[in-house]
Amino acid sequence: MLRFSHHRDPAESLREYGRGIAGGLMFSLPLLYTMEVWQSGFMLHPGRILIYAVTTFGLLLLYNRFAGLRRDASFIEVLIDSVEEMGIGVVLSALVLWLTGRIEGGMDLLEIFGKIVMEGMTVAIGVSVGTAQLGAPCEGDEGFSEEEDVNGFFPQLALALCGAVLFASNVAPTEEISVIAMESPPAKLLLIALFSILMGSLILQFSGFRGAKLHVARDTAMQSVRGIVSTYAVALVVSAGSLWFFGKLDGEPFSQAMAQVVVLGFPATLGASAGRLLLQVGDSAKSKDS
Repeated sequence: MLRFSHHRDPAESLREYGRGIAGGLMFSLPLLYTMEVWQSGFMLHPGRILIYAVTTFGLLLLYNRFAGLRRDASFIEVLIDSVEEMGIGVVLSALVLWLTGRIEGGMDLLEIFGKIVMEGMTVAIGVSVGTAQLGAPCEGDEGFSEEEDVNGFFPQLALALCGAVLFASNVAPTEEISVIAMESPPAKLLLIALFSILMGSLILQFSGFRGAKLHVARDTAMQSVRGIVSTYAVALVVSAGSLWFFGKLDGEPFSQAMAQVVVLGFPATLGASAGRLLLQVGDSAKSKDS
């Protein structure tokens, strides 16, 4: 028999679903209105779309494990939450695409499926973040116990990954990334990379963002450098992956591909840095009590 760490009555469940729907729409609305994503839904190989869905599900598992609404949740609960969020993301994307006339009854089923899945994955991440972030934590959801390493290197990288994907996926499918990359000389690309690292450092170390006092202020100089470098590395990996998923690197020479990764790395770094601090619940209250 399954044992759950937190019992939800129907009213609480409805509130969580409401927050998830609101978050899914708020964090992913640009993608739902982006032509390049509609096109990628029927132009990309089904195998690549499947990889995109599996990767998104893995991100949901990571986020729900390290920063979800119920930090003491078991793996089964994390799994159930992630499946629910995927389902809500797919239903929301299908509804919005139908309302805006992007999917219709006469279309090929593969085209409909591709559009819904490509849109629904980012919506699902928004649903997960919205469920955890847009409401006050319930009693018993204060976060990890003192024995658990909430500030561990891997949990922080996982949150950086989720934040980078949330930011980068809203920009990656657009033509503007390719245009900026093509028109930027190497010196300008280097400046973009340095500016990205500078902004990441500002968010993590100097801006006083919520969560900074708890998660990075106690770092040594070496840990701070490692955190900034690893955050930018995560951003570049997410940028390359996002561009590949949307077919933006197909047939591109190596120099142009790298230029696009660097350009997209800027918003991805902002997302990764903010994700380490903001995509968490309950820690602020905990830090006040410590």
